[in-house]
Amino acid sequence: MDLLNAIIALSNFVIIPAVAYGSQLALGALGVTLIYGILRFSNFAHGDTMAFGAMVTVLVTWLFQSWGINLGPLPTALLALPFGILGCMGLVLATDRMVYRFYRTQKAKPVIFVIVSLGVTFVLNGIVRFIIGPDDQRFLDGERFIISARTFKEMTGLREGLAFKTTQGITIVTAIIVVVLLFWFLNRTRTGKSMRAYSDNEDLALLSGINPERVVRVTWLIVAALATIAGVLYGLDKSFKPFTYFQLLLPIFASAIVGGLGSPLGAIAGGFVIAFSEVTITYAWKKVVTYIVPESMAPDTLLQLLSTDYKFAVSFLILLVVLLFKPTGLFKGKSV
Repeated sequence: MDLLNAIIALSNFVIIPAVAYGSQLALGALGVTLIYGILRFSNFAHGDTMAFGAMVTVLVTWLFQSWGINLGPLPTALLALPFGILGCMGLVLATDRMVYRFYRTQKAKPVIFVIVSLGVTFVLNGIVRFIIGPDDQRFLDGERFIISARTFKEMTGLREGLAFKTTQGITIVTAIIVVVLLFWFLNRTRTGKSMRAYSDNEDLALLSGINPERVVRVTWLIVAALATIAGVLYGLDKSFKPFTYFQLLLPIFASAIVGGLGSPLGAIAGGFVIAFSEVTITYAWKKVVTYIVPESMAPDTLLQLLSTDYKFAVSFLILLVVLLFKPTGLFKGKSV
């Protein structure tokens, strides 16, 4: 029985949160890796692009809530999500036309694009803060739990209760659907194959008659959709705060680099590697270990390697190790 309690505690505080967080990071890292693989630069504005798409979704959600429109047990934000995606698509297309297109026609070096994207980051961050404010914004409604800890205890008679939040379930299911659709698009459609060809060899793709501007436009549209979905899912699971998305840039880039920049499959794997690393290293293992070991050997300390305040340090450390020893990542993407 104690072993079952240990498994439930581990699932409740490590496995389920890490899977949900990993799904969010994977979606964010997919956007980063698409930009790097196809447009050939590291987009430092990706975190604030997520924030902008999530902000539009939050504003539309509040509008729907004021009108009494909802989805019952599901968050109203799911209804507002398409509007957030459209708003983010408009943003990235406008940014590309007004900013990135000039440097693309000038055949600027990737480092120039990185610096420019950093400038775009500060502009977007200011816009989002000006519109919605710098503080936490709550927009979650509907049922909070698919199953609550109390209900689970009553059903099983165990000491530990398993709490599975609605937002965690939505995150995992949505991530699976989005990833399947993205891989189908990239591997089965003519446009997706054009994007892959352009990524592999730009000159050969141009000789084959592929329209580079169309490839760029479609890439930005996909990235906007991925960024908005990732941003909204993270905001629903935690809360929406503009500066948090700037901080998320580190674990998202770490996920993309660990998996292999330019590799969509690597981005997904990297997202879960980073998520499980952050959660396991910052989790206090005292409760789980107490269930497993004899009572006389029960630990007195929390058995926590790092405080949760330092979870981004875990991403930085993993990123540093990968850059030093395997810069192509787990799935042999493009070297950083």
